[in-house]
Amino acid sequence: MSELRWDPLKLHWVIIATERGRRPRDFQAEPQEKEVASCPFCYGNEDKTPAEIFAIRPSGPANSPGWKVRVIPNKYPVLRVEGEVKSKGYGVYDVMSGIGAHEVIIETPRHDQGLADLSPSEITDVLKAYRTRYVDLRRDFRLRYMVLFKNHGIRAGATLAHSHSQLIAVPLTPPVAATELKICREFFESKERCIFCDLINFELESGSRIVKEFPNFVTMTPYASCFPFELRLYPKKHSHDFALMDDAQLGELAIAMKDMLLRLKTVLKDPPYNFILHTAPPRQPRLGKPEYWGSIEYDYHWHIELVPRLTQIAGFEWGTGFYINPTSPEDAAAFLREADI
Repeated sequence: MSELRWDPLKLHWVIIATERGRRPRDFQAEPQEKEVASCPFCYGNEDKTPAEIFAIRPSGPANSPGWKVRVIPNKYPVLRVEGEVKSKGYGVYDVMSGIGAHEVIIETPRHDQGLADLSPSEITDVLKAYRTRYVDLRRDFRLRYMVLFKNHGIRAGATLAHSHSQLIAVPLTPPVAATELKICREFFESKERCIFCDLINFELESGSRIVKEFPNFVTMTPYASCFPFELRLYPKKHSHDFALMDDAQLGELAIAMKDMLLRLKTVLKDPPYNFILHTAPPRQPRLGKPEYWGSIEYDYHWHIELVPRLTQIAGFEWGTGFYINPTSPEDAAAFLREADI
């Protein structure tokens, strides 16, 4: 029988439609060919992109071959760095100037490799690039929140096949993040505990939604998964800020990430997915709100969210805010846990 499940962090209901009982083979699709011709992210085409902001390269000058990971401004940014943040009322509406940053992290020079195909040391380099750009952008007091994400596959929104992720910094806290941050703060004020730590401990004791446990990280399917085979990757020890991770910790995270991505690729034949890194916003002083992020070090817990794009949002979802998931998170965890990688 189907169940309605409540997500206490996102504040929405999910219908786990177990009677539909869809299995991995029901979602598998033929892999799409990756176009190689004139890819601006490949070796030798560095002059086809904006000048790099950051790179990990053993040798060679900037904007030349020899790099392992490369960060560039997006050629068609949704927000621009230049200018002043201005906000005003427009009737009952609000308007803000489109100030921010939009960067692309090219994860590998090889066109035929995805993030799941990279070695743990190569994924560690990608994570180092993430950390470096987070730390740098937080120095800009105009920017209130950074969203790091990856669109893998056309159905997930990728416009270029070459493996890459993106980082967008915005001048306000997005509603999804604001809701989660508010819930974490209120939970801590009430119980003096991190809600994520409670969640992780409960799931580890339960075990039914655990995909893989590592010494310092754990991968699981959320209890109220909106989509089939949705995943979360958490540090087991409380930590509010991804950017505080040292190189050794990034190396451990890279192993856990590769395991998660390989299981997904094996079970679902390299599905399209969206990957989001959720971390604490910069603790910048705000006029009239000196303690705005006063307890965030204790109440928030950074994590990675991965959503395979296997189903579509239709009229019911748009009309109600509910989601329908035809594969229970317990079944999804079992399929992924038993994958031969």
